[in-house]
Amino acid sequence: MNLTLRKVAWRALIAAGVVLVAGALAWLELRPEGLEEGFASGNGRIEATEIDIATQQAGRVEAVLVGEGELVAPDQLLARMDTKVLEAELGQARAQVRQAENATRTAQAQVTQRESEKAAAEASVLQRQAELTAARKRYERTRALVARNALSRQQLDDDLASLQSAEAALAAARAGVLAAQAAIEAADSQVVESQSAIEAARATVAKLEADLEDSQLRSDRVARVQYRVAQPGEVLAAGGVVLNLVDLTDVYMTFFLPERQAGRVALGADVHLVLDAVPQYVIPARVSYVSSVAQFTPKTVETASEREKLMFRVKARIDPQLLEQHVDKVKTGLPGMAYLKLDDTLDWPEDLQVNVTP
Repeated sequence: MNLTLRKVAWRALIAAGVVLVAGALAWLELRPEGLEEGFASGNGRIEATEIDIATQQAGRVEAVLVGEGELVAPDQLLARMDTKVLEAELGQARAQVRQAENATRTAQAQVTQRESEKAAAEASVLQRQAELTAARKRYERTRALVARNALSRQQLDDDLASLQSAEAALAAARAGVLAAQAAIEAADSQVVESQSAIEAARATVAKLEADLEDSQLRSDRVARVQYRVAQPGEVLAAGGVVLNLVDLTDVYMTFFLPERQAGRVALGADVHLVLDAVPQYVIPARVSYVSSVAQFTPKTVETASEREKLMFRVKARIDPQLLEQHVDKVKTGLPGMAYLKLDDTLDWPEDLQVNVTP
């Protein structure tokens, strides 16, 4: 029994060794030969921009509609928040809009009524002015006749009283016009106030509708679900993360170059990527970022060997059109090598020629 186990173990070790040797030989055959002067290389990993799908408002997660690893498209519904409270508040706000609209109509009717009252008061002023004119003329005639003893003094006193009464009536009519004008201005203020209430209520409706829309958590790009952070039924604060996505339109490799090479790298320069998982493919990319600060700096920089320790971070972004065609194969975390041409007069080696195109 022990002899049999030893034979099995030896056979397993031999098989594992064969696999390792075969893998090493394949890597040696496919890897690029030593680069000549004018080229640079660095190892790195495929990365992508991460996005958190979070709640705008505090609330309970009603449903999560996607799973980890799932590919999502722009405007796809990913999760829903419980919106019962928002829907009730929206109904109340719409009722306030109707109430404010009714108040506006009432105020406008009052304005019309006050304008009619002012017109009546102005007509009364005209009537009182005519009465005053008639009373003044009658008084003047009576006074002339009394002076000639043609009428009694009593008639003069009566006509004077009528004149004074007409003057008082005219003053009262004019005051009525002023009061009607003040009532119109007050009614106009009520119209403006009720219209402002309408605008405020409509703004509240718009806000609540936006909150309801934000409660439907959607994707705005092509991405892959990396983590489900929250589950249905959980209560989250405002800004609580429900899902973590990887943006598959912004994929890049980050690697490091020494100072003497990083200083010759231009933004937009061509980069050829070779991934360990698929070394037979050379993937095109472009330099999108070169760090302006060294990542590893010795305490003193005096000799050439010390300067070599100055490493600068470089980011090579893969063409989004290429990513779109192979979106189902895009994965982050894959290690590989990045190759750059520092001298534009040189040609790429045959084994580093791009063989994956958009």
